[in-house]
Amino acid sequence: MDSTSRRRAGRAGLTCVAVVAVALAGDVGLESQTRGGSRASHSAAAAAVDVWQQDSPSHALAGVWDAEHVSSPISALVDHAEVKRRVGEVAANSAGIFRVREIGRSIEGREVWDVSFGTGPFVVLLWSQMHGDEATATSALFDVYEYVRRHRDEPGVRQWLNTLTVHTVPMLNPDGAERWQRRNAQGLDINRDALLLQSPEGQLLKNLRDEVKPRVGFNLHNQGWNTTAGRPPQPASISLLSVAFDEPRTVDEGRTLTKKLGAVVRDALEPLAGNRIGKYDDSFEVRAFGDNVTKWGTPVLLIETGPWPAANPDPPLVRLNFVAIVRALSALADGSVQRADPARYDSLPENDSLGFYYLIRNVTLRVSRTVPPFVGDLGISATRRVRVVEGSRRLFLTFSVNDLGDLRTHAGLFEIDGTGKILAPLAAGAEQGSLITLDEFAGTIQTASAAELMLLSPAGSAYRVERVFRREEEIR
Repeated sequence: MDSTSRRRAGRAGLTCVAVVAVALAGDVGLESQTRGGSRASHSAAAAAVDVWQQDSPSHALAGVWDAEHVSSPISALVDHAEVKRRVGEVAANSAGIFRVREIGRSIEGREVWDVSFGTGPFVVLLWSQMHGDEATATSALFDVYEYVRRHRDEPGVRQWLNTLTVHTVPMLNPDGAERWQRRNAQGLDINRDALLLQSPEGQLLKNLRDEVKPRVGFNLHNQGWNTTAGRPPQPASISLLSVAFDEPRTVDEGRTLTKKLGAVVRDALEPLAGNRIGKYDDSFEVRAFGDNVTKWGTPVLLIETGPWPAANPDPPLVRLNFVAIVRALSALADGSVQRADPARYDSLPENDSLGFYYLIRNVTLRVSRTVPPFVGDLGISATRRVRVVEGSRRLFLTFSVNDLGDLRTHAGLFEIDGTGKILAPLAAGAEQGSLITLDEFAGTIQTASAAELMLLSPAGSAYRVERVFRREEEIR
């Protein structure tokens, strides 16, 4: 979600992913020292990984994901057609474990599904991609389904299936996903439509919640790549929120449960993500689905997925979602969530918006021919764009200059030491390694402009192009 709507968008969320997680925990408690249930099978059979007998269950679960995941390598390229195909495969290969039903259609007639499993008394609801350009958890849900399919005969998964009934909506906003945009085809933000219910997608979610009456919900979103947590700031790869249901942010039994779930998720992800975990703003938003689902009687934990320092961040972020969901649902299934300390959630650092994709520090800035050079920092932001090229979806990053000056209070996903170097507008024909003189550039560096820049190092009487920053690059 964008920086403005991040605050409210996801109070309702781990639900979809949670379904599978519970199946993973089964009759093996997270705190038990005799965990015999969940072993990697099929492609991971040789490793015979028993995730519940490891010193680090989080690392073991990450290893299971590495061996068994079926998600596409770039989540942004997953369209409704792929989701339809995958849902069909889940139904066909479920051996009676999964129940797949169409619960309605979008404005443009694309199907929206409820994929459920388990017959237990504790009902969980998860939904993903309420915003069409927030796709990480959609991929994670299909990895959860695959885990349940592979391990359905193991004691742990059988226990999950007996303890929980999990309902998941893997893609709530297929029209937005098709366009890679936040809003639906009406131009509505579905996550601000909980009261008026003008969107068919919002109506579907409300009807499903009212029908199955879940005891807890998980709202799965993505947050802006400028989101940070802590001091000094770190990119916030995951942010959590125990969703409020009123202006005073009253903490009742339901919010206590979601705070405890937040503590479980924090403990699960810190071994993998370190201090890149933050707490989302819990101000009450009267229109938002998460807030209202909580108000209607289903307390919601929001999980927001943010940036990760990799050229393609999707695989590690999908893996974090998978681990978070498995551990959270395990804790629900075996009751250990009740022993979690809500203070572990409360003490998470608050989110802020102090991040850049690239942050070039302490560099000499030549912003134009007429302005004398000066030393400072420069931050570059990145935005994902999906385009159809020759009939296929392709993902691009577009870069723009976000800020310059003294940026010591900020953080970069990728930070570059510019000491002793010059940052200048990109000269025509300049490539990495080429030699250039400073009179060869004619452009300017301005905030909110495309990032067409070159980083120069002294090379005798000239300068060598150490690095080129262009306005766009394709992610493959």
